[in-house]
Amino acid sequence: MTHEIIIAPSILSADFAKLGEEVRAVDRAGADWIHIDVMDGHFVPNITMGAMVVKALRPHTKKVFDVHLMIAPCDPYIEAFADAGADMITVHVSAGPHLDRSLQLIRRFGVKAGVSLTPSTHENTIEYVLDKVDHVLVMTVNPGFGGQTFIPEQLHKIRAIKKMIGERPIQIEVDGGIHVETAPLVVEAGANALVSGSGIFDGGRYAENIAAIRAAAMRGRVA
Repeated sequence: MTHEIIIAPSILSADFAKLGEEVRAVDRAGADWIHIDVMDGHFVPNITMGAMVVKALRPHTKKVFDVHLMIAPCDPYIEAFADAGADMITVHVSAGPHLDRSLQLIRRFGVKAGVSLTPSTHENTIEYVLDKVDHVLVMTVNPGFGGQTFIPEQLHKIRAIKKMIGERPIQIEVDGGIHVETAPLVVEAGANALVSGSGIFDGGRYAENIAAIRAAAMRGRVA
């Protein structure tokens, strides 16, 4: 199944002193989703934001809020992020003992459910939940910090997941080191939703950067 190309700026790379303004700016610049990385300093070596920040940002755009929980445990916080305005909530395979239960909980609150894999997480770990997810997020860097270098070995994982999904209406999202050089590679491998932080926010040319990544991604689709 072929999905449209989706560009999701990661506000991890935005100016935290003016997050509302930054969200409005990438909305106007052509973002499809707003990617929100939630880190707890435990599951990953960084601390970012919580549900109160998501709630504060919600009035600034009508675009999809793609909330990526890099926290453990995740279940106690799912309701808060759903109430704050998340349209999608993604949890990691390794963030809790009962992935199936976490995904059921997300859907119970009327939010699209996703599962994420770090570079060290094998793709086979999600095969049994594919009928319960709306999207799969493949980390193409080690989670925790923006601006890292793309790990090319993850292209094999994307291809394997694409094959596992088959005709299911599941989107494949990638996050980490995505810019004009890597966008066509991940799309050719099977991804359609591209998260980019520094690739969009660096230099302040948001519309130009989004358009360039989208055009590069489309080259991967026809390759």
